[in-house]
Amino acid sequence: MLTTEDRFAIEDVINLHGHLTDRGDFAGLPALFTEDVTYDVSALGGGVLAGLADAREAALALGEANPLAHHVTNIVLEAAADGTVRALSKYLGVMTDGSVASGTYEDTVELGAGGWRITHRVVRPRRVPLQP
Repeated sequence: MLTTEDRFAIEDVINLHGHLTDRGDFAGLPALFTEDVTYDVSALGGGVLAGLADAREAALALGEANPLAHHVTNIVLEAAADGTVRALSKYLGVMTDGSVASGTYEDTVELGAGGWRITHRVVRPRRVPLQP
């Protein structure tokens, strides 16, 4: 069972992503992700990134193709039997040309010595409406 404090802490971790990423604060990412995070951007053509160093390199390689702004909303948390938390959230990515992309983050979050951190993230873009 997640406490109210756990829920706030996990939501803060997920919400902090856009602030750090948008300003290129790679040194701050350990506040969000474990060092060995698995970051799956296969659906965006980026493959599965292993660890913070890979995530940083991929972001730098994208350069100007990175979103101008990342926004997260609709965070839903579910405690798993193994003590982890499954977090599902929606994202909006605002591109430099003004276009907007939408999708979901599927996160696994674990409590460690430094607090709640994302250990696994899958990014799934939405490209087709109403997929029954």
